[in-house]
Amino acid sequence: MSTQRPTLADVAAAAKVSVSTASLAFSGAGPIAAATRQRVLDAATELDYSGPNPLGRQLRQGRSGIVGVVVGDALRRSFRDPVSVQVLDGLVGTIGPLGLGVLLIPGADELTAATVDPLVESAAMDVAVLLWGGTTDDPVLASLRRRGIPTVLVEGKQFTDMATVGIDDRGGVATATRHLLELGHTRIATVTLPFNRERREGVADEERMTALDWEITSRRLAGITDAGVTPVAVYETPASLVEHGADAGRALLSAPDRPTAIVCQSDLLAGGVVLAARELGLRVPEDVSVLGFDGLDLPWLAPDVLTTVAQPLAEKGAAVAHAVEDLLAGEMPPYRELPVSLRIGTTTGPVPA
Repeated sequence: MSTQRPTLADVAAAAKVSVSTASLAFSGAGPIAAATRQRVLDAATELDYSGPNPLGRQLRQGRSGIVGVVVGDALRRSFRDPVSVQVLDGLVGTIGPLGLGVLLIPGADELTAATVDPLVESAAMDVAVLLWGGTTDDPVLASLRRRGIPTVLVEGKQFTDMATVGIDDRGGVATATRHLLELGHTRIATVTLPFNRERREGVADEERMTALDWEITSRRLAGITDAGVTPVAVYETPASLVEHGADAGRALLSAPDRPTAIVCQSDLLAGGVVLAARELGLRVPEDVSVLGFDGLDLPWLAPDVLTTVAQPLAEKGAAVAHAVEDLLAGEMPPYRELPVSLRIGTTTGPVPA
């Protein structure tokens, strides 16, 4: 009994058609009668033939079938962040039916790490997606440009040669800050995402503020300024993790002239600040109001529910996937900005008397 796998030629012979006709029956493209296609598929079933080799088909098309996704941080941190997971879920769930796979590429981890992961320089990919921004001198963008790989930039600057998907985070933070002003707060501090690859932690002085070059952090800080507020303190964190928010909360709320409200650039950071306030014996929001960004469900924060700027995470991932689809079709999609909305919870209230 032969163990040789059946080939497309075997199927064509069994169905009494040419190999090219059999190929069309599997591709679903081109002029072929329905009865002929069914005859080919029936022959394939009888021979236990699963279909043409996808790698061979991709090579003939000059494509890899792969979308490279640069996550912008070490994978060990990215997969602790529900924001990254939900955006990736929306992206993968939309491009999967297109017959595309995803290659996850970590961003630069620490300052001593390679600026660009080797996969960015060498991996086969039809389109690249760069999550969480990018600056004008981003070495990852420079590498992708050198390779001529079509790129979708998420929440970054707009370039004429790259597709961009963003959210109105600056406007959302401005709206949220005005909410605090309406409650009577004037001593407002902020806890931010990283400033740059150095990923420092601590209160940023004037000199450190000049090192700010990450787009998301800069825009969300600008939202506070747009509301007419100059933060009494800017605390930079190395990543969007609860423990970094807790460290920030302890530092800001232990100060003799502590703020009455804290605007955080992510919900995980805000959740950490709330935990730190509880640890210090402060009541939220009676003693300090805390505001987040993302719109995550944080059941471990109960009984508190964060006041937050909610963004459409899965929809953002899907929008990125549609931009990928457009680039594969040879089209440059227009810039798409998704709206955000202020969601009032239990963590903001009137300024303490």
